[in-house]
Amino acid sequence: MPSKLNDFNYFTSLIEKTITLENVPLTDFFGVENRNITELAAAFPKSKIISRGNEILLKGEAPDIIQISDIINSLIDHIHQFGLLNPENVRGYISQERQDYVADDSPDGIIIYGTKGSPIKAKTINQQRLVKAVHDYDLVFALGPAGTGKTFVSVAMAVKALKNKQVKKIIITRPAVEAGENLGFLPGDLKEKIDPYLRPIYDALNDMIPYEKLKFYMEREIIEIAPLAYMRGRTLNNAFILLDEAQNTTPMQMKMFLTRMGPDSKMIVTGDTSQIDLPANQRSGLKEAVRILVNVKSIGFVELNERDVIRHRLVRDIIEAYGRVNNE
Repeated sequence: MPSKLNDFNYFTSLIEKTITLENVPLTDFFGVENRNITELAAAFPKSKIISRGNEILLKGEAPDIIQISDIINSLIDHIHQFGLLNPENVRGYISQERQDYVADDSPDGIIIYGTKGSPIKAKTINQQRLVKAVHDYDLVFALGPAGTGKTFVSVAMAVKALKNKQVKKIIITRPAVEAGENLGFLPGDLKEKIDPYLRPIYDALNDMIPYEKLKFYMEREIIEIAPLAYMRGRTLNNAFILLDEAQNTTPMQMKMFLTRMGPDSKMIVTGDTSQIDLPANQRSGLKEAVRILVNVKSIGFVELNERDVIRHRLVRDIIEAYGRVNNE
């Protein structure tokens, strides 16, 4: 790891934090006449940034110190990769971090800012209900057809929780049921075999986290994307966990997943019960879980429908047409 970050108390308004620079050329990192650190300090006038040898002491209010810490870590990654660092680089990371961070009481329903600076928000009433449910419950089921934004909003909530230091990692999983028993015959290693089934998750993350930062998170397993089978036997602590395409789990897989939840974690289960790819004689774990858990008051349930579709306008018409046929 490029730095050692000391834990601090989120419930204290004024905090201190020390970052130790390891294997970092200090002269290049701080810049001529400490201009790089001066640039960072100027962006956060209410906080103190004090350099002492290979340590940086931060003092200030928690939200500012969180952002300063993230920026310094980005600067460390930058100098490791490129060998140089200048005030313009520092300004760029400051701008990026301020776009990334969004308070819980953000106006206009903004969840986070995407990689291009555009706001990612809950655009429909049911998407807003999903956001509220995630705030109110540790376990939420989000049900609805394709294109309703349930996965995208869920990933955005996970990224927000990570950026705001509410969890230490994100774990995203989905069953690779489409691969079936032929998985072993597909070319490539396990990652190459599984990645096509996780592509929608990667697409969402790429919209929300800059490439280098996402790569950093995944290399250090701060963000983990894995097939559902990899969850067995684990206890998932202090994490934001998302199970996508849950309609394709079996009842045993669903029970296994739900019982992985550890302390200080949140779970979202998303699925579309109209698109079950399991064999005809196999029950859907999602359907069974909803039936069994629907009256548990500490679990949130949100249903999205064709009115929440935010893809091409024809997608809504297609969903409605199929719905009429299935109801006949």
